[in-house]
Amino acid sequence: MAALDGTPWVDDDEHEIRPYALTGGRTRPTNEMSLSSLLKARATAPEGYLSPEAAHCLALCRGEARSVAEVAATLGQPVQVAKILLSDLLDEGALIMAMPTRTADPKDPNLLEAVLEGLRTYVV
Repeated sequence: MAALDGTPWVDDDEHEIRPYALTGGRTRPTNEMSLSSLLKARATAPEGYLSPEAAHCLALCRGEARSVAEVAATLGQPVQVAKILLSDLLDEGALIMAMPTRTADPKDPNLLEAVLEGLRTYVV
């Protein structure tokens, strides 16, 4: 589309994707997490296709644990969108919760995995 003066019209936001498109229309994550919840990538890569945003989340969590707030800020997305993307990666087994939330279930596999990871790190 061209502007009235003959110059091409350019939308500055043409590369941004709407939050509902990133989450598939979902508004709530399947896992409970707070802004300070820490997530870390597992050594094995998930099978199947990852969206660019999910792949970016996973890359951020490799090496050291990242908080939900840090991932959201780096992605430039609302916190709720980041929580949904991270929750999907938790469900796929690509991430583990490195620090349990206050309301964590003691039988939660993510919590048990985080405890095991901590024991492996600190046991000499």
